[in-house]
Amino acid sequence: MEKESAVLLIFTGGTISMSEDPATGALRPIDFEKVQEYLPELKQTGIRIKSIPFIPFIDSSDVQPENWKQIAYIIRKNYDNYDGFVVLHGTDTMAYTASALSFMLENLSKPVIFTGAQLPIGMMRSDAKENLLTSVEIATAKENGKAIVPEVCIFFEDTLFRGNRTTKKNAEHFNAFNSYNYPPLAKAGVHIKYFRSYIHYPEQGAQLYVRTEVNPNIAILKLFPGITEQTVNAILNIKDLKAVVLESFGAGNAPRRIWFFNALKNATNRGIIIVNKTQCSTGSVEMGRYETSINLVNAGLISAYDCTTEAIVTKLMYLLGENESVDIIKHKLSISLCGEMTVS
Repeated sequence: MEKESAVLLIFTGGTISMSEDPATGALRPIDFEKVQEYLPELKQTGIRIKSIPFIPFIDSSDVQPENWKQIAYIIRKNYDNYDGFVVLHGTDTMAYTASALSFMLENLSKPVIFTGAQLPIGMMRSDAKENLLTSVEIATAKENGKAIVPEVCIFFEDTLFRGNRTTKKNAEHFNAFNSYNYPPLAKAGVHIKYFRSYIHYPEQGAQLYVRTEVNPNIAILKLFPGITEQTVNAILNIKDLKAVVLESFGAGNAPRRIWFFNALKNATNRGIIIVNKTQCSTGSVEMGRYETSINLVNAGLISAYDCTTEAIVTKLMYLLGENESVDIIKHKLSISLCGEMTVS
C-alpha cells in the first residue's frame, strides 16, 4: 500500500491568514481550522496536512531574522515526518525569508514552498485558495520516490520560482512576484509543468544541515545623482558595521569622485565588505566593463553578479553569522551557494 503523502503548513501570518469580520468589515486573523472551513478542498486532496501556527501571527513587515530561525527549526524538527513544507507568509518580505531559508537549509532534499495572498482567504475573489492548494500539491510531488522540486521556492498565481531569485514586483495584482534573472521552475495550468533542467538537486545521500547563525550588521547604500559625501560617510561609518550592499547604476557603475573612491577604499581597508549590486531588476554587475566601475574594483568591492537585493542581503547576514574570516566570506560571496546567482 502506497504511503499517504504528508505536508506541514507553517502558518506565520500575512494577508492569507486574515478574514473579514461580517459585522464590522475589519480584517482579523484566523486559525487553520477556519482556513479549512473556507477551503474544504484541502480535505479532498488525500494528503495528510498538519499545521503549526506562529503565536501570535506576524505581519510580514515585522518579520525579523529570529523568525527565519524559527521556521528553520520547525522544518528541522519535523523533517523526517513530512514529504514537504508549505510556509504561509505575508508577501512584503516573503522573498527575504525564502532567500534566508535557502541558505539556512543546506542539502535540502524536500520542497519548502512559500505562498501567500493578495486578498484574504475569506474573501470571495481571494487568490489564497489556488495558491495554497497548488503549493500543497507541489510540496508532495515526487518522481521515482524523490521530490521533484527539493528547493526553497515561492509559488504565486500560476508560477513556481526559486526563492532566492524572487522579488515582489506588484502590490495590487495577483502575479505579485517575478524572477527576473532566472527561469521559473514550474507553471501551473490544467497540469503542473516542471522545468527540471532549472531545478537544483542535492548530492545523493547528503543530510540536511541547518545553519541559523546570522549577523544583521549590514547596510544598503543606494546611489543617486547628487548623493553627498556626508551621506556616504555616515553609512560607511555606522558603529559595528560589517558589510554594505552598494546599489549602483546599470552594470555596476558609480560616480568617479575622488572622495567617493576614498570613502569606499577606507571602508574596505577597515575590513568592511562592500558588494556591488545593480539597481536594475534584470541583468548583472560587470565591474570593469565601463570606466565608471574601475574605481570600484580598485576600492576592493565584490560583484553581486545578478543577485536580487533580498538574496544578497540574506546571504551576507548568513555568511557573517557563520564565518569570522573576511577572506572566507569574500570567497563565498564570489560563488553560488544554492543557485542564488549566475557567476559570469
